[in-house]
Amino acid sequence: MHHLVHIALWIIISAISGAYGGKVLVFPLDGSHWINMKVIIEKLHSRGHDLTVVRPSNSWYIKEESSYYTSITIPSEGGFDEKFFVSFVTRMLEIRRGGDSIWTRFLLELEIIFKFGDLHVDMIKIMTKIFDDETMMKSIQDAKYDVILADPAVGGGTLLAYHLNIPLVFNVRWTVHGEGHFAIAPSPLSYVPVPGAELTDKMTFLQRVRNVLCYIFTLFQITVITAPHYKTFCHKYFGPDVDYFSLFQDADIWLMRNDFTFEFPRPTMPNVVYMGGFQCKPSKPLPNHLEEFVQSSGEHGVIVMSLGTLISQLPQDIAEEIAAAFAQLPQKVIWRYTGPRPANLGNNTLLVNWMPQNDLLGHPKIKVFVAHGGTNGVQEAIYHGVPLLGLPLLFDQPDNLSRMKKKGTAVNVDFGELDRTVFLDALKEVLFNPTYRENMQRLSRLHHDQPIKPLDHAVFWIEYVMRHGGAPHLRTQSFRMSWFTYNSVDVLFTLLGAVLVILLIAVYVSRCLWQCVFFRKKIKHE
Repeated sequence: MHHLVHIALWIIISAISGAYGGKVLVFPLDGSHWINMKVIIEKLHSRGHDLTVVRPSNSWYIKEESSYYTSITIPSEGGFDEKFFVSFVTRMLEIRRGGDSIWTRFLLELEIIFKFGDLHVDMIKIMTKIFDDETMMKSIQDAKYDVILADPAVGGGTLLAYHLNIPLVFNVRWTVHGEGHFAIAPSPLSYVPVPGAELTDKMTFLQRVRNVLCYIFTLFQITVITAPHYKTFCHKYFGPDVDYFSLFQDADIWLMRNDFTFEFPRPTMPNVVYMGGFQCKPSKPLPNHLEEFVQSSGEHGVIVMSLGTLISQLPQDIAEEIAAAFAQLPQKVIWRYTGPRPANLGNNTLLVNWMPQNDLLGHPKIKVFVAHGGTNGVQEAIYHGVPLLGLPLLFDQPDNLSRMKKKGTAVNVDFGELDRTVFLDALKEVLFNPTYRENMQRLSRLHHDQPIKPLDHAVFWIEYVMRHGGAPHLRTQSFRMSWFTYNSVDVLFTLLGAVLVILLIAVYVSRCLWQCVFFRKKIKHE
């Protein structure tokens, strides 16, 4: 009887969940961005929501069939696919080997400009196919979605939300214009470092000059990479009066994939919701073969190395140097690596094609995480309190690891200067200097000390938008103002003009009075 009651309650709860479930259209970005978007999708599905994912036909990670969502597949021959990434990463690694010079950084930025220009061209092609396919567009309209959940690093979800007049929620750290805060929140360059500048909120005069120059270069990138493609599309489908980026700024909720254990203090906005570490979770038991290997490390512990979803192998000579450094340590090493086996690989090092990274980082025997500095990996390291040896390679990774270094939780190694001696010295510094672990564990305690888990917080706000048909009361109107109006330059000029008029009148009246008095005295004297 007791068992039947539980079954009945489960059926009732499921029915209620289904009855109140909403319909969510998801427009993600492939690669590591999809990994964290999938976490939100699975959570929304568990709460009874119906999800549909828009994906290009050549998606690398986004599968067409899933138990969590249905999909709309758009024919595509380019974009963020495996071929794009392999060629791009290979070229970027070649450039980075030139060292940490201004010329190397210029070449890296130039490569990003051209490659991401291609990415946005492919995205516009996908959106053109959707908008021109009347049958597909009608089916999307007829589905009557309650909200669009989009990654604003590409513009597809934003354009659909505007066209279909559907509330928009962002899963964001980056937009088509760069870091999300700079798109929506006041960002004084005097103490808000531009991503890529690798600065803190405490800048010297020269550093502030550098920060401003980096910001100007970011504006240049936007002009070259993004604006031409999206402006043309918006003019064609929405008319010349629609500013494409104001559509991004008009999103109802911005779910930020970071928080202030990672970010430096800065202004924010009411519709920005912080969910840093939302993809992290308590570790589960390791598979038997990994647990045995970890336990065999004894008191020395284990080093974990992974360079993320995009970089599973390195140039062979670099791999040999890293393997040689690992071989000189008493610690055991678990290294996610799919390239040719290094000739000097030590007996203490285990190569794997895949690893349960979150579960490994949560194991008490893990001493150091050798990482490339992607947001997901950095957040997992903070969550579990594991110090970092940073090997920044691409995109936001140098800036992420620079922040970790400033917080005393990481030692970073420049890819262009890496050899076994440099790598080994950096490892020993993190392993044997206790301040790195202490600082990271302090950040971990700060991160965990929250009234609600980040993922639950994010889901609440997505459902909030669904319940209320948007959140216009939280959106700022500042982005609709011109620079002239936003900074009250017109008001300042008006007030200065009024003061000037008053002064002129006062001078004129004083002059008239003086002349009257002078002439009266003159007449009386005569």
